[in-house]
Amino acid sequence: MAKQLNLLGTGQIIPTPLHREMERSYLEYAMSVIVGRALPDVRDGLKPVHRRILYAMYELGLTPDRPYRKCARVVGDVLGKYHPHGDQSVYDALVRLVQSFSTRYPLLDGHGNFGSVDNDPPAAMRYTETRLAPLAYQGMLDEISEATVNFSDNFDSSQQEPVVLPAQLPILLLNGCAGIAVGMATNIPPHNLTETVDGLIALIDKPDLADEKLWQIIPGPDFPTGGEIVETKGIHDAYLTGKGIIKVRGVAKAERLSKGKTRRREKEAIVVTELPYQVNKAGWIEKVADLVNQGRIEGISDIRDESDRQGLRVVIELKRDAKAKKVLQQLYRQTALQSNFGAILLALVDNKPVQLSLRQLLTEFLKFREQTLTRQYSHELAEAERRLHLVEGLLIALNNLDRVIEVLRNAPDGTTAKYRLEEELGISPDQGDSILAMPMRRLTGLERQKLETEAEDLREKIAQLNKVLSDRHELLKALKKELRALKRKFGDERRTRIISVLPTAEKKVVAAKSTPTKTDDAVRATPNKLMMLDRSPNANLQITHEGCIYWQNPSEVDSASNLNIKAGADFIVDREPIGDRQSTIIVTDSGKAYPIAIADIPSAIETTTQTAVGLLSSAAQRDANKTVAQFFMPQDTSNLDLIMLTEKGIIKRLKASELEALGNRGLVLIKLKERDSLQYFCFSREGEEVAIATTGGRILRLAVDENQIPTMGRNAQGNKVMRLRVREQLAGCCAVTSQDTIVLISQLGYVKRIPVKTLRLANRGDIGTQGIQFADERDNLAAATAIKSLNNLVLITNKDRRLVLPVSEIPLLDKNSTGEKLVKLQAQEAIIAIASGVK
Repeated sequence: MAKQLNLLGTGQIIPTPLHREMERSYLEYAMSVIVGRALPDVRDGLKPVHRRILYAMYELGLTPDRPYRKCARVVGDVLGKYHPHGDQSVYDALVRLVQSFSTRYPLLDGHGNFGSVDNDPPAAMRYTETRLAPLAYQGMLDEISEATVNFSDNFDSSQQEPVVLPAQLPILLLNGCAGIAVGMATNIPPHNLTETVDGLIALIDKPDLADEKLWQIIPGPDFPTGGEIVETKGIHDAYLTGKGIIKVRGVAKAERLSKGKTRRREKEAIVVTELPYQVNKAGWIEKVADLVNQGRIEGISDIRDESDRQGLRVVIELKRDAKAKKVLQQLYRQTALQSNFGAILLALVDNKPVQLSLRQLLTEFLKFREQTLTRQYSHELAEAERRLHLVEGLLIALNNLDRVIEVLRNAPDGTTAKYRLEEELGISPDQGDSILAMPMRRLTGLERQKLETEAEDLREKIAQLNKVLSDRHELLKALKKELRALKRKFGDERRTRIISVLPTAEKKVVAAKSTPTKTDDAVRATPNKLMMLDRSPNANLQITHEGCIYWQNPSEVDSASNLNIKAGADFIVDREPIGDRQSTIIVTDSGKAYPIAIADIPSAIETTTQTAVGLLSSAAQRDANKTVAQFFMPQDTSNLDLIMLTEKGIIKRLKASELEALGNRGLVLIKLKERDSLQYFCFSREGEEVAIATTGGRILRLAVDENQIPTMGRNAQGNKVMRLRVREQLAGCCAVTSQDTIVLISQLGYVKRIPVKTLRLANRGDIGTQGIQFADERDNLAAATAIKSLNNLVLITNKDRRLVLPVSEIPLLDKNSTGEKLVKLQAQEAIIAIASGVK
């Protein structure tokens, strides 16, 4: 290599590959942007610019009880002391902290024009004024000192600034944050303070709290502009993985507007009162008008903005023949009235960007808050001990006043007096300084009493602080007390409604709901092979808990061995005689029905593994991730109704004749909402009744008529039949008459029959009648079924045991009894379902 030239006389030039230098320099730049500008810290939820604005205002004394100060003064202090960037960037950040439509819980209180939801720009900083909001002062800055958080040099090392604010609330979750860094971005939605505090307390009490339980406490974002969240899958994804698409729509309703004095001049209109978060109202109105002029949205005659200080109101007048529902769907589809919020929960954890789940975000804040409280209490303890030490020195001096006066009278100077006091009284140098600085008024009796009271108070405080610092349980109690106080002061009602519900905890297994096997070795017999088998006209078609379907001649296996089928742990959940029918119908919990030819179903003797129902139909196979609710073989459907009940308590009545349109691709029987599933169904007729049971032992008896359970089409969703209590689930649904009896079985083995006529005939939405009392508060109703032609019940336990219970042994009791314990269970064993019995 040629000899290097020392052109500047500063040393040897080191050759560096360009790509390596670019990689190193770009990485340093990227990390500088990520840490120093674009991403918030998970601890206080702030970017550096927001943190510097709040701290500069705290230093200026702009507390909530002080007068407003010009924003130009605040911006000047931030630029001169802490933030070496442009003034407009600082002012824009300050404005956003004031805007109630941008920030769920504004951290600054503004006076003047700070913009609007129409995207109007704020007034210049020389015209607007601001001060700290109570939440920012009490919840973020009140405890700030070098004892609670770390400080670092500012850009020119002339002053110190906090690395993080001692936030008492997870501001990152409350106000959210949006930012674009180098190669990454964050977009955290705002949340409700009350719900968030409840979630924090729940995690403190139970760190291993299930995600589903946490999501029930914090069901989703709460945007400052309100609106509705119409799907919860995106919330679920964001809370679980840190990334998800949340579908948000505005709030709109149809109204009749009067035009003139007569009702003939009334016009129908759609009135929008809330828009999705970050949607520009003026821009949205302009977009709607453009689409109407282009002919892409039909049915709108006029649109006007009637918003005022009371709130947002946009009136969309419709043409005479237009339907509000159809127009609204066009607005959802083509405009920002329905939009997606791409949630990315990305924040700095130990100065590194991390994509967090909801649990991780809350846990990181709790960890930080625990550290902050520990530092704060340790500082308070040190200060209290130091003060007690000095007060005790003063009390020693007062108790030995004559000796003190003598030392002072004979001492040539203060230093000598201090040393002699230390020797005479056995005090420390700090106590000596305190005694020498004591004013003469301390010698009075009243001042002595004050010192003694102060010493006693300090001892109590020190004992309390030592208790808190030595016992983490006590520290967490103090943290919870602080959170509850902030919740009472700053908590408010949710603004954004969530239409569908979040996933709940895993439900117990029920007999009428089973999972299809998806094994590749399931044997599917060909029709030709089936023809060689001798199938009796009385053969039974059977479906098992594992979703296997097969037929069996009654003579092949007796009723006792019927319970021990080839799948080992599997068991029969339904059995029907085949007779001369050519097909059966499978219904999955997705609400779809599929036809299956009897000829495609193998015999139990022929196959070593029963055939999974999903493998018998290509359409059903696509639905194989769903579970099988039941199968049936209807004959005359002319007067039959299909009663369906979903997991969330939605009931629907469908004419059984609708099944005549069933094809190989399947048929939708009920349109289910998000996170709902079909759990029970039965056949009934007009004038009969249905009984619906819950795990709490309530039974709702309803008449099958148009008032209580109206007939609906296949695409209808149905009606809410009853509201389930906390941790309560459905336990059964069956068609009954007033002459029937219902068998109730509790999880701990208590069984009884009650006459249907003893249950009150109720209305849809009622709470029902308590049908069973529980001897143990841990007990719940496991199942309920009507006794018609069954001779035996087969009970399934959580230890995979099947217990046969003759119906004749079940006592007939009233609804106020607990029943009799006819089933002997093992330790920790519980009944979870009823399988098909022997007819």
